[in-house]
Amino acid sequence: MTTHGHFIGGKLVDGASGRTSDVFNPTTGEVQAKAALASAAEVARAVDAAEKAFPDWAATNPQRRARVMFKFKELVEKDMDNLAKLISAEHGKILPDARGDVQRGLDVIEFACGIPHLQKGEYTEAAGPGIDVYSMRQPLGVVAGITPFNFPAMIPMWMFGVAVAVGNTFINKPSERDPSCPLRLAELMMEAGAPEGVLNVVNGDKEAVDALLQEPRVKAISFVGSSDIANYIYAEGARYGKRVQAFGGAKNHMIILPDADMENAVNNLIGSAYGSAGERCMATPVAVPVGEGTAEELISMLKPKVEGLRIGPSMSEDSDLGPLVTAAHKERVANYIQMAIDEGQEALVDGREFKLQGYEDGFFMGGTLLDKAQPSHKSYIEEIFGPVLQIVRAKNFEEATQLPSQHQYGNGVAIFTRNGAAAREFVQKVNVGMVGVNVPIPVPVSYHTFGGWKRSGFGDTNQHGPEGVKFWTKIKTVTQRWPEDVQGSEFVIPTME
Repeated sequence: MTTHGHFIGGKLVDGASGRTSDVFNPTTGEVQAKAALASAAEVARAVDAAEKAFPDWAATNPQRRARVMFKFKELVEKDMDNLAKLISAEHGKILPDARGDVQRGLDVIEFACGIPHLQKGEYTEAAGPGIDVYSMRQPLGVVAGITPFNFPAMIPMWMFGVAVAVGNTFINKPSERDPSCPLRLAELMMEAGAPEGVLNVVNGDKEAVDALLQEPRVKAISFVGSSDIANYIYAEGARYGKRVQAFGGAKNHMIILPDADMENAVNNLIGSAYGSAGERCMATPVAVPVGEGTAEELISMLKPKVEGLRIGPSMSEDSDLGPLVTAAHKERVANYIQMAIDEGQEALVDGREFKLQGYEDGFFMGGTLLDKAQPSHKSYIEEIFGPVLQIVRAKNFEEATQLPSQHQYGNGVAIFTRNGAAAREFVQKVNVGMVGVNVPIPVPVSYHTFGGWKRSGFGDTNQHGPEGVKFWTKIKTVTQRWPEDVQGSEFVIPTME
């Protein structure tokens, strides 16, 4: 059986800790490989490689770094089908969704190709008598990303794309559930011309995470995962003097006003709620119809679509969704469904007993639709992260706006309406970081920035876009004067007058 090791100093290396984790095939339920779990010593070895590579890579002029990113983009595009198969085989998402995973990562790589412009500083001539002031953005050094199982291509590229382009060297600690794609991306980065040690991949669990947090040579860490761990990463990283951005869970709402195009809203809702088996931080697990008439119309159109979801093997090209990532996660989702029913919610569609013929041991679950969820219900308050859609009925626009605004998570929200004034008011008032208007999954394009509020995001700087450039660089400001004559001493603060 294959054991996935690490990628350190430009090559694949075997794990040395003796500890491994099972990598499942979610379609069959079988263990298909092992992932090595790095020790602190192995993390230090990756930091050694990154530290060694940093001075020359940081000194490489930005247009040459951009050429590496252009070549990397080209190689990933050529390897798209292979990368998608690696993702589907280990994560369980269907192939078209896996290709989307890769493509959304490539969008940020494409943005990073413009780094010669993006990394420019500012210049003020004659800020004072004979004085010019200018700033420059310089890389931080060795930096790291801790990435989740649900996007093994997109989120690593969101992180290392910008971090490497600005001149840092990078260590990725991906999820041990689906390690193959991040390892392959590192190989492609070397093939694109990045020097050895610029991009490293260390598989591991909490021991590896803590080693990165405690390693003084690691200057910044980006994280995506659950909110409790995001809070831990943020607090521990700050305690050890690191720059940290840590993105957590979500409970995204779709508000459906009575004037919405209901067919359009339902079609968008079904895809955003059940795509990738709901294992997305930008999924839509909560629908909020405004008014009883809207709720009844929504349910009448939505229920048959949930019952008709096409569920198939992860390598399928024409299914709507595949299996969940592990048996343990499937059980966790099933427990939340039972919790919701015990809380008084009505299971309009219950997907827990679904079995796919020929793949009875796979981690499959049918779509579940729950009506009459309440803000006090624990199943509504917490993130389920599965193919489960809860309906919370709102009496009016104000109540609908308050639901996502008062929720502990603030990642994304959407409103479906034909009323421009209502949409504009909603956008202004809602207490959520990313908002869609007639868009169900409001993930910004790569040259804007991604980030949630409240327990969905810890730290002051978001991912990718201009915010990403800020996070992965430090600004240095220079005030210079070249006097013609020797000046006398000055004992007051300069005013540039």
